[in-house]
Amino acid sequence: MEQGLGFSHFLDQIDGVGMSVLALLLTLSVASWYLIITKSIANLIAKRRAEAFLKHFWSFDSLQAVHTEFKNAAPDNAFAELAKLGIDAAADSKIHSSHKLAAAGGTSEFLTRTLRNGIDQEATRVENGLTLIATAGSAAPYIGLFGTVWGIYHALIQIGLSGQGTLDKVAGPVGEALIMTALGLAVAIPAVLAYNAFVRRNRIWLARLEAFAHDLFILITVGDNNESPAAESQVAAAPGIAEVAMERGQ
Repeated sequence: MEQGLGFSHFLDQIDGVGMSVLALLLTLSVASWYLIITKSIANLIAKRRAEAFLKHFWSFDSLQAVHTEFKNAAPDNAFAELAKLGIDAAADSKIHSSHKLAAAGGTSEFLTRTLRNGIDQEATRVENGLTLIATAGSAAPYIGLFGTVWGIYHALIQIGLSGQGTLDKVAGPVGEALIMTALGLAVAIPAVLAYNAFVRRNRIWLARLEAFAHDLFILITVGDNNESPAAESQVAAAPGIAEVAMERGQ
């Protein structure tokens, strides 16, 4: 009798509803692990690129040098994209002044909105996929429990029809039904751990991005106080980036 029990025997005895539950758990597991692996790799690459860019950024003498750098190479990380947005917004605001609707309210307001939109877009990007991971972590145990309840229900029906209600006849099928709960927990636990890790990483990442946006705002707006006729001169008139970096301890 013991040789007839186990996961293979459970698969042989499972019905359509049980197979649907098993397929759903498998789908959630594959999808969550795919997101966990891909997001972990993407986050690692983004961190390395951001650190390299920030080190390079704070070594420039002026924002004009950064502006020239962006003409030669496109941004490859969130910090570089935010810097490009801010520099382009400052230049665009000076060119169009208050005649452009988006620039109404002055350079400072326009720059603030631009940087905030850039941070919001990055927040949306880094949260991509977290909903599915959270769903797997919260729903998988209940899905597995449903499969267990359904399996126990059918096992008890079969035992009742056979008329053999001894413990050895009950324990095997009920034990097999508990496999669904175990599978649900196996799907949920890694998803919950990964979700918490990603949320913490995103919170730290966005906090760093906001701090960089604040420094960028200071660099641009302080430079704007020294009026220059051309937008390029406005960007160049910003205070030395190396000086701000020294104040921040970069």
